[in-house]
Amino acid sequence: MSGNIADLIPRAPGLVARFLPQLKYLLIDENQYTEADLSKLKNLVAAIIRIEHPDSDRVVFDLIDHLNEWLADNPELRRIFAIWIRAVLLRQSKYTLALPKVHDLKELKMTLAERFDLWAQQHEQKGIEKGIQKGVLQGEALALQRFLAKRFGPVPADTLQLISSANLTQLETWLDRVVDAPSLADVFKDVS
Repeated sequence: MSGNIADLIPRAPGLVARFLPQLKYLLIDENQYTEADLSKLKNLVAAIIRIEHPDSDRVVFDLIDHLNEWLADNPELRRIFAIWIRAVLLRQSKYTLALPKVHDLKELKMTLAERFDLWAQQHEQKGIEKGIQKGVLQGEALALQRFLAKRFGPVPADTLQLISSANLTQLETWLDRVVDAPSLADVFKDVS
């Protein structure tokens, strides 16, 4: 949609009306474009929209490369894009970002590469830790089920459901009780 800037500013009375800006504009609804549509376009506006909503880290790197190439003869615009991209990433990041100030697109790309590698390692480590915790939780639940079955016979479905939704502390408490509890109900005596 295109129009005049005066359409965006309320009408001013009297002499002030003469001093309203008389600029033309083009309004682009970025939500009307898919990533596939934008990736085919080789222009700065498409790059800006893609940087605002990147699909992956790789897309950001590719866009920085394209911008560096497209703006090879305009170092000031490359600097402005580097500053803007940094600001966008800081504003939208899912991660805790500590990006130093940058002065051009190559510097930004190198900084991001270091940060993305660090984030990947951190998230991989968190994933491993979560996997270990999940494995421990499942192991404790299975052990509890086996001890209950050996001690009290077949375990009722509602008890199995209770075990599957328990946290590690609860499972450890119940495992400790299995040894001495006279009945199945005594193992789960604190459950309401």
